[in-house]
Amino acid sequence: MQLGRMRHGCLPRLVTVVAGVTLVLGASTITATAEPAWPGGPEVPGISAPDLPKPGPASPAPTTAPDQPLGRANFSTPAIDPAGGETVGIAQPVIITFQAAVDDKKTAEKAIRVTSTPPVDGSLYWVGNKELRWKPDEFWPAHTKVSVQAGSAGSAFTIGESWIATADDNTHTITVTVDGEVVRTMPTSMGANDHPTPNGTYTVGERFADMYMDSSTYGVPVDSPNGYRTYVEYATRISNSGIFVHAAPWSVGQQGNTNVSHGCLNVSTDDGRWFFENAPKGAPVVVQNTIGGTADPADGLTDFTR
Repeated sequence: MQLGRMRHGCLPRLVTVVAGVTLVLGASTITATAEPAWPGGPEVPGISAPDLPKPGPASPAPTTAPDQPLGRANFSTPAIDPAGGETVGIAQPVIITFQAAVDDKKTAEKAIRVTSTPPVDGSLYWVGNKELRWKPDEFWPAHTKVSVQAGSAGSAFTIGESWIATADDNTHTITVTVDGEVVRTMPTSMGANDHPTPNGTYTVGERFADMYMDSSTYGVPVDSPNGYRTYVEYATRISNSGIFVHAAPWSVGQQGNTNVSHGCLNVSTDDGRWFFENAPKGAPVVVQNTIGGTADPADGLTDFTR
């Protein structure tokens, strides 16, 4: 699948989260209490992703400051993802989106607090001047309880079971494990040699029961040699640059043995529907052993790619 490339930077800044201790990152405060830009093929949604700015330089190393109170917010009530009450996958970052650009980032960070039970280590990083993210250094432990306070906004959500999909180009399969137990193995066909799927850790995002994938959304006319407009079902986004896991009945004969897609993970209709219905938001999809290099960690759904 292909989509106009979405770019934004995720330059991590190390933050240690310790039970009952507030940690300051430069001026930031963290506290703890205990859906590829390759042309051609039937794999592009009929939408385009916006271009986002890269982050600024990292802050200095953190120092501890017990019982540090929250600072006064210099921003209006932001949106927080995940929302309160959600249960999400183990690769879901905390995303705080501000209504307006934040120029004084250090002051804003003083009004932000992320807490978790059990406590975890993680990184805080800005995406431009309207979005702040936090993620653990490794996948969240299953069933972690997380609370976020950002000025007048708050969210309390839960990390669900350890649901992981691994797409291995050596075996041309997607293997899904839940809490370490294999629950489904699906033959797949990934990106062909002229537009291979990049290796990396992707994150399950939005999903479409059906959609049209249209090459004109990234500048290739539908009636050109590499153009297309194709109807697909059960499309689950795993990158903002256009990679989906989706049903591809036209490539069932190649699934499990040959790569013929334009970057997406083609599966059968039955497997596509199962993935669509069962993959949690924020679940990791690990792509490995392809010739496609490494996914851009600034994609927006690839925070855990290194």
